[in-house]
Amino acid sequence: MTSGPGHASSTQDTTIYSMAEELGLSPSTVSRAFSRPDLVRASVRERVLALAAEKGYAPSRVARGLATGRTGLLGLLVGDITNPFFPPVVRAIEHATNALDTAVLLIDARSGGRPEHELIQRVVHHVDGLVMASPWARTSALREAIGKTPTVLINRVIHGIPSATCHAAEAHREAADHLVELGHRRILLVRGPSESWVGQRRTTALRRWAEARADDGVELVETRHMQSSYLRARNHTVEMVESGATAIIAIDDYTAAGVIAGLEELGLDVPDDISVVGCDDVLLGQVMTPRLTTITVPGPELGHAAVDLLNELMAGHRPGSITMAGAFRPGGTTGPCRRRRQTV
Repeated sequence: MTSGPGHASSTQDTTIYSMAEELGLSPSTVSRAFSRPDLVRASVRERVLALAAEKGYAPSRVARGLATGRTGLLGLLVGDITNPFFPPVVRAIEHATNALDTAVLLIDARSGGRPEHELIQRVVHHVDGLVMASPWARTSALREAIGKTPTVLINRVIHGIPSATCHAAEAHREAADHLVELGHRRILLVRGPSESWVGQRRTTALRRWAEARADDGVELVETRHMQSSYLRARNHTVEMVESGATAIIAIDDYTAAGVIAGLEELGLDVPDDISVVGCDDVLLGQVMTPRLTTITVPGPELGHAAVDLLNELMAGHRPGSITMAGAFRPGGTTGPCRRRRQTV
């Protein structure tokens, strides 16, 4: 039923064309007021939006997609959504994209048993752009999967692709120096996956630090590569203890929490028997008792920066990359080196 004279028109009756006629504008101008407001004079845009609000009109995402060639979707790939580092990053990205009326399509690289590049290929034609947080796939495979889709990386550097990364080498050196000041000389590094760019950077920083402190009797020993995981770390603590290390640096907080749980199961106290350091400063470590000694990585800030870079890229610009610094945060899981009780 259509509205008669003297009655407000229903939302169903309102179209781009009816609004254009009422405002004395062209339909393309009204359409651009919604899809490309930067191309419409402010006074004209305000008239269009005021009339739309009065009539309860909102352009459909499908219609805008047909007009602009955009889907209104952003693809977001994360390395492992069960890792506590990623949820705050996802939330930050969703918050940033909400202001742009863009929805986020989340892709968990560890959930489906498919290689990362295949997961990307399945969605790349359905999104306007991609943000990839800590991808592990080979550079060549990622480039092929991305194609010409605007893409920004978080915590990974690939030449020619904008990125937002955290440079935490100095913070890792501070953490390691902190352990030496407490009397520790044999320090175990629990490494992450061999494919992890972040893990490689953290390992390299600590190896260089150990080489520089060799004259002080410092020795860095390393576990084999393992996926960042609470359970994996907890289940391998016997090997860690057998290394003879009096302090352990885990590749991230998730792994550090598993190390601490495993040590407690073996009857060892943290930090009285063994000191433990994590990395990322996620909520899990913040609520532990005592609070985890760790390195703060600005995950949400990296997420916001990635969206800003992607917007620039999609607007036709060529943005540079952004680097943020990590910071060492002492907590209660590191203490003076003491003779350890023999429990294993």
